[in-house]
Amino acid sequence: MQLKPIKPSKISDAISEQLKELIRNGALKPGDRLPSERELVEQLGVSRPSVREALLKLEAKGLVTSRQGGGTFVSDVLAPSIVNPLADLMRDNPEAVSDVLECRHGLEELAASYAALRATASDREIIHEKFRALAEASESRDLERSATADSEFHMAIAEASHNFALIHITRSLFDLLSTQMLSNWEHLLTNPESCEQIHDQHQYIFEAIISGDPDMARNAAHTHLSYIGRCLKDITERNNRNASSLLRHARVDNGGFK
Repeated sequence: MQLKPIKPSKISDAISEQLKELIRNGALKPGDRLPSERELVEQLGVSRPSVREALLKLEAKGLVTSRQGGGTFVSDVLAPSIVNPLADLMRDNPEAVSDVLECRHGLEELAASYAALRATASDREIIHEKFRALAEASESRDLERSATADSEFHMAIAEASHNFALIHITRSLFDLLSTQMLSNWEHLLTNPESCEQIHDQHQYIFEAIISGDPDMARNAAHTHLSYIGRCLKDITERNNRNASSLLRHARVDNGGFK
């Protein structure tokens, strides 16, 4: 048996691996700006050429992008491969939106369960912060603020799952459904009863995760998402009835059937 001598890894490889791990586990998110070369040199205790080489390697793999004079930013590697085909599907087949939402619901139930099992003290603090922000946004009846806070609360739960695939797929679906979520909140905010129920459901999810009960967290997420599904179905049916009514009256006004 012949063994090969072990070669020590290059410093630039060690730097790129450390940054890649931060991207992989969600600590560095798509769009986040990396520390400057000078800051990385100081934090890692390495030379500037080694940092520069590591960043070039990450850029070659598509994990980061450099902007002239603007720094280096984390790329969204998975989103285009997930979002683009689904966006095409939803454009060509509007009924597919319900399938995408169903997929999102399943992922969020799983995320809540894993978050209850795996969330660190820091994760719980972030989820608590996002829950408070969501409650304040909903109370203010601010549409865009509510939609953003809702996404951030559920995204914080996904990140607390510490499941790389789950985090990135959930983020991709949120990006895909951002317009849909804004529209949902536009309708939900007009109904105080719905807002109150949704707040209570978010609180149950939050409390289940904080208490570390995966079954309770999954059930709380399921209850919440099922309620949202029913609300959206009611909204769609109401919109369809209004559209049919407008069309019928338009035909009557134009001398059509009566």
